Amino acid sequence: MSDAPALDVQGLGKTYVVPVREAGARAALASLFRRETKSVVAVGAIDFRVAPGEVVGFLGPNGAGKTTTLKMLSGLLYPSAGRARVLGFEPWAREREFLRRITLVMGQRHQLVWDIPVADSLERNRAIYGIEPARYRRTLDELVELLDLAALLQRPVRNLSLGERMKAELAVALVHEPQVLFLDEPTIGVDVTMQRRIREFLAGYNRRTGATILLTSHYMADVEALCRRVIVIHHGKLLFDGQLARLVASFASHKTVTVELAEPGADLSGYGEVVEREDSRAVLRVPKSETPRLTARLLAELPVLDLSVEDPPIEEVIERVFAAPRD
Repeated sequence: MSDAPALDVQGLGKTYVVPVREAGARAALASLFRRETKSVVAVGAIDFRVAPGEVVGFLGPNGAGKTTTLKMLSGLLYPSAGRARVLGFEPWAREREFLRRITLVMGQRHQLVWDIPVADSLERNRAIYGIEPARYRRTLDELVELLDLAALLQRPVRNLSLGERMKAELAVALVHEPQVLFLDEPTIGVDVTMQRRIREFLAGYNRRTGATILLTSHYMADVEALCRRVIVIHHGKLLFDGQLARLVASFASHKTVTVELAEPGADLSGYGEVVEREDSRAVLRVPKSETPRLTARLLAELPVLDLSVEDPPIEEVIERVFAAPRD
């Protein structure tokens, strides 16, 4: 693995200047002669590096600056401040070689042409990237097999389901074998089965090619399955950058204890906060420091058939990150 980072971001920021005015005809007329504006910081001076071959989750709530950052790193937006290098290139210079080595997949945007078969959109991208025919056929055969696309190639895009279209979008985005993948909500709107298949495909693509992946997703299952490291931003500021396991350890102050009892009506009030109960099964929220003592009491004092201790769901951990005090 090269010592040079695949992504090197230093002080990167994006600020928009937007017009503001009060409602009403008088304010509208006044704005013709004196327009007032305000600055809106979408991304504020963030720093991070990503090594070649890493798969990193880029997390944050809506409006945090995730998509703006990905657009800057893929060359679609020019930053207001800072610098960035992707594979050694300045993204917004949009050099031909840079564009040949990256891809941007946005769950809400499409590269496929609506009224033509999927195969024609793939052929169009082959021509755009100047891919040699033999290499194109080899890559296409691999993508068709991995994504199970054979039955879709001759169908017009308008006739595909959302899940089928998302698989085809991935194939079109990857047919030129990019070294860096910027993925913005790649599983949005598809069913659970298709989400799992897309995750498996991306993990396999990373292992096979060594591609670097920066992934945004609201589905924490995507992050848990693909990413060992996560970067969390909120209001355009970096809140956390590190191992996913460390994020859980840092912000999870409790454990989740699931217990199955021989006596469904047993009193659990002294063993932690009961967050779910159904027949003989109960889920308790227990302070992390108290977990060994309380689980020992449970096993000693109640007729326990089964007991498990887990970290809280990653969604809950991320919510705690967003709720943490900020400077």
